[in-house]
Formats: sequence, C-alpha cells, structure tokens
Amino acid sequence: MRRFVRARRDQPLACVLGDMDLIRPLGLAGIPCAAVAPPGAVTTYSRHTVHRIDSVDQWDQADRQVELLLRFGRAQADPPALYYQADAPLLMVSRHRERLGEVFRFAIAEPDLVESLVDKARFRELADRLELPVPRSRWLLAGTEGDGVAELDFPVVVKPLTRNTERWAAVGGAAKAVRVERPEDVPRVAAKLAEIGMDALVQELVEGPETRIESYHAYVDERGAVAGEFTGRKIRTLPAAYGHSTAVEITASRDVAYAGLDILRRLELRGVAKLDFKRTPGGQLKLLEVNPRFNLWHHPAAVAGVNLPALVHADLTGTARPRTTPPRPGVRWCALTADLAAARAAGVPALAWLRFALRCQTHAILALDDPMPFARGRILPNLRRVASRGRLSVRGARRGASRSRAG
Repeated sequence: MRRFVRARRDQPLACVLGDMDLIRPLGLAGIPCAAVAPPGAVTTYSRHTVHRIDSVDQWDQADRQVELLLRFGRAQADPPALYYQADAPLLMVSRHRERLGEVFRFAIAEPDLVESLVDKARFRELADRLELPVPRSRWLLAGTEGDGVAELDFPVVVKPLTRNTERWAAVGGAAKAVRVERPEDVPRVAAKLAEIGMDALVQELVEGPETRIESYHAYVDERGAVAGEFTGRKIRTLPAAYGHSTAVEITASRDVAYAGLDILRRLELRGVAKLDFKRTPGGQLKLLEVNPRFNLWHHPAAVAGVNLPALVHADLTGTARPRTTPPRPGVRWCALTADLAAARAAGVPALAWLRFALRCQTHAILALDDPMPFARGRILPNLRRVASRGRLSVRGARRGASRSRAG
C-alpha cells in the first residue's frame, strides 16, 4: 500500500477545482486541500480535504464562482495554490486571472494561448501557423454545409468547438465526437448543431481504436524548463469510440515524449499540459488536442514517480520540489463502475476484468488508505436510496391493505 505524507497544516492550501484524481496526488505529497464542491461530493470526504468551498456552474456562473473563491482566499493567512481540472474552470481562472491573482497563486498558460487551445477553431489556425502535425480539418458553422468540408478525406469526425458536454450531448450523446462517413451526411449533423446553437470542427479521421491514443504530459516552469514529464496510453473508453477514459496506463514512449516536447516549445507554453496523439496504422503520431490544465493522469503518474501537482505547488509556494524519478511504466488507473461497463461493451469476461481492476494501482475514487470518499460518497448514498425505496414499498403495501379492509 502506498503511503501518504501527513499533511502539514502550516503550509499553504491547495484549492482544487477538480475531483479525487487531483486531490490524491496532492495528498501523496502531504498538501492539505480545499475542495470546490457541493455538499456531499466525494472530494469532501477525503482525509486530505480540510475545507469545502461552494461550487456553481462554471460555464454559466463563472462570476459567482470567482466571488466564492475570493471570499475564501481572503480569509486565508497564506495565498492558496489554485488548481483547475476541466475546461470550464480553466477558462474561468484564465479570464479572471488578475482578480484571482490577488489572493491565489497559480500556474497557467498565457491568456491568448489558453483561448486558442480550448477553442478548436482557433486551435486549427494556431496549428496551421506553427505547422503542428494535426489532421486536416474545417470549421462547421451550425446550420451550414461547412466551407471546404467536401475537400477532406472521408470518413471524418465532428467535434464541438468547446467541451460543453451538456449541450453537445444532444448531438453526440456520451461520445466526444461523431463519425460521418460521406460529405452528404454533414448537413444532417449541422442541422442538429443548429438546434442547440453550437458550432463544430470537422476533422479527418485517424483510423483505429481509442487504444491508439497516447499522451504526453508535462509541467513547464516559468523559466521554460521541463520540471516533470511522462507519457501514457488509453486502455478503454466509454463509449468505445470517442469516449471518456475509463482505464489508462503510464508508459515510457520516447517518440511521444519527443513529439510532445517539440510542440510545447513551439507553443512557448508555461504551466501544465496534456497533449493527445493518435498513432496511425503506419505508426505516425497525429496531434489531436492540447489541454493546458490538470487531469486524471496526475494520479497514476504520482504513484509512478512524477507528481506534477506537487511540483507546481512547490514552485508556487517557494518550497523545495519533491523528488522526481523516471516514471515507472505499467502503473494503471481505472474508474471502476465506468470501466466495468466499458469492459462489458468490449466483450471482456467479468473475471478477466476483475483481475485487471484488482491489479490497477490507482482508482478514480476507491483507495484503501483514503476510504471515506468511496464509503460515504458512493456506498452510503446508494444504501440510503435502497432503504428509501424499501420504505416507499412498505408504505404502498400498507395503503393497499388498508383500502382492501375498507372495501
């Protein structure tokens, strides 16, 4: 069992706009956390969480979330270090960096670069200018046929310009993208986009399963030096095509690391970043996206020897950086419930999946040395729901019996 360092309450907090996969690597380094979460969220039950800050929708109520953060930050003796795990909090921190910077410390890319990396249309223009190895693509305005789309090699994938999953679900469901086989099928997708008022990107498909997606992760400090880096690959996603990761693995891929570092240097990026590549059947790496934020991969990577959130915290607070070793390949992570569903969809026998899950060194919520997020955040609510349904059933039976007697 891995050992967490006991949190030192005299050092600055880590204020986390994220989930357990960001809380846990900070906990591994003994850094106390303030979770931005609603009451009862799993992050609030972690042994590493010492405060909770109310959360609101950071897409639609960013101003309100900023006010809640500022109120908390001003009450702290030392400025907390601020962490952001998804696109919405990334954009919120970037767009309000001057105000948040008055009471928080954070590492983040330059404002224009953040906007260009989050918006796929702007990223396409940036990639063309810097000659990054991305698949060819075209901008698809909602309700139009898309200028130049027919010039692409089909099949293609259609992706939302920004990762607002609630709106995109009307088009792609749980998948991040929609596959389109022929040019004449594009207007049908564009009509759905028009219904939700969302533009998209049409990109040439890189053939092959999601297991061909590999990633490069790094933290680049203010001087432009790489303080820590690692590579990884997807094992399973849900759904199987264009889905969200349910199982991943740390790797030691030299060509992915070389390609990722080259791109970061061209971008002149500072802070943390994840670069997703897809390997073509011929072995070439095609860049799919660059995400300048923290992510679930930092949890298995910390266990593998490279704790990027802890390195960032050390630099922000002026303390000594934690020891970093070459990442140990083979460390795996899985989200138990989602990965079980993904494995079933892929035809993996239940016993084989169970052996895989037991051998994973890290899990999304479950941890023997930090059990309360799973026990109180997942198991207890489920038990309460079952008990509530049982009480309703008993009441219904009693009412039925009472009516029978009355009749």
